[in-house]
Amino acid sequence: MPRRPLLFALLFTLPAIAFAQQSSSACSRLTSLSLSDARVTDASIVAAGVFLPAGDPPSPQDAAVYKSLPAFCRIQIASTPTSDSNIRIEVWLPLTRTAWNGKFRGQGNGGFAGSFYYSLMALSVSQGYATADTDTGHTGDSTDASWALHHPEKIADFGYRAVHLMTLRAKDVITAFYGQSPAHSYFASCSDGGREALMEAQRFPADYDGILAGAPAYLWTNLVTAGMKKAKAMLSEPSSYIPPAKVAIVASAVLKACDAKDGLKDGILNDPRACHFDPETLLCKGAKTDACLTRPQVENLRSLYAPTLDNAGNLIYPQTLPGGELGPGGWSTWIYGPKPGQSLGIAFGLHYFSNMVYEDPNWDWKTFELDKAINDAMSKTARDLNASDPDLRPFAARGGKLILYHGWNDPAISPLSTIQYYETVTKIDPTSSSYVRLFLVPGMQHCMNGPGPSSFGQFGWMPGSGPDDAAHNLYRALENWVDHGPAPETVIAEKIEPGANHKPAITMSRPLCAYPKQPHYSGKGNPNKAASFTCQLPH
Repeated sequence: MPRRPLLFALLFTLPAIAFAQQSSSACSRLTSLSLSDARVTDASIVAAGVFLPAGDPPSPQDAAVYKSLPAFCRIQIASTPTSDSNIRIEVWLPLTRTAWNGKFRGQGNGGFAGSFYYSLMALSVSQGYATADTDTGHTGDSTDASWALHHPEKIADFGYRAVHLMTLRAKDVITAFYGQSPAHSYFASCSDGGREALMEAQRFPADYDGILAGAPAYLWTNLVTAGMKKAKAMLSEPSSYIPPAKVAIVASAVLKACDAKDGLKDGILNDPRACHFDPETLLCKGAKTDACLTRPQVENLRSLYAPTLDNAGNLIYPQTLPGGELGPGGWSTWIYGPKPGQSLGIAFGLHYFSNMVYEDPNWDWKTFELDKAINDAMSKTARDLNASDPDLRPFAARGGKLILYHGWNDPAISPLSTIQYYETVTKIDPTSSSYVRLFLVPGMQHCMNGPGPSSFGQFGWMPGSGPDDAAHNLYRALENWVDHGPAPETVIAEKIEPGANHKPAITMSRPLCAYPKQPHYSGKGNPNKAASFTCQLPH
């Protein structure tokens, strides 16, 4: 009798060992896979819960994602489409066909890229997806473009080529490993990743069935040129710099002037276009203190709330909207920085013009002139970097579905730019509502954060958020739409904050509405609950 438990243990253990050996063998065999203009540099199994990226320790949320990561096959690829290209690609695969949900999810990048979003890859594999990401052909910080100096092929890799090749090579690997291609392929990303998303839909309509594009930097030349104009103004006139303490009084004055215009005084502007806050009201009348703005600061603020125009009065780029000045993703990060000259916006502008446009590491920002700069930027980089083609009919012809989203309070990329793109798409094709939707997020800054609810599945389902379904998760709504479900009209966004014992807690929910509809408070019920709102056309 004592030998029977041992026998049962062996019966269960031996198949498990055989399975592990089989999976390891299938994974390692991928090193000999023949790929176009690329080679597999490594293919190996990573045990469950042990993966940690090199560098600084991950955030507690990312650490939890890595800890829950199941074992997977990690494939590393070097792609060299040109003699000056070195595109690194990683493909992560659930170990068995039963663990795989049959789908592929491509990841995007932020800023100038240069690294991998391992936490999002881990989240994807944990949910059963085969996934891939790329450094877009260089390694470095997301604000660093020194790699681009005198390297036009690397700019093309960053601009459009790397993500496309990542997608093709990932599908090759998936087919080789599982013996079948993915049933559906999806791409989801924000910021520069949103630009990459639109580039895929426009240039490579066969790559993906569903695309989720957040706060897309699709009009790269105009966006960074307009930012450089504002950067030059602040660098030339240091007294116009608005420090974090004064950003707080701007935020307070904006809410005092505009918060109740949408029918609910809640610290969130449903549509900041309706806010006509006058910076003159903050001008110091007597002593210059942190409770008021000096004349140079008032004029600087006024320029932020105004669109960037060329000398002939033509629009180069829309204005920054009021309402999301505070917070870790607010103006003190993107526009002003903790100290003069240290904002992310200034870093992007200086690196772009010195390395990509003028190819001079010693380029002097004092020589920047708006009309010349936009012409130079367009002629030098628009082909590689701009994803502004509004004709998405080839993408739609394959059954492709695109969802755009943007935070109303984004200080990095104006939501008005995304609205302009969406409206241009609808003008070219009046039937575009059958394959394109736009969702604007009240109170959200750049891709996340801000005073309003900013978690709605844009990065996949996150621990601590609501149900993982199409009603609460914009990514799931996209999948449902691709699978011939209804076009999404609304999705519930949540504000997730640390609760008891630092566990995430949902403190607010609100519907996001398919543009042009907006969430409207019914006048009764808890204003922190989505059920108290309906989606209506603006009055």
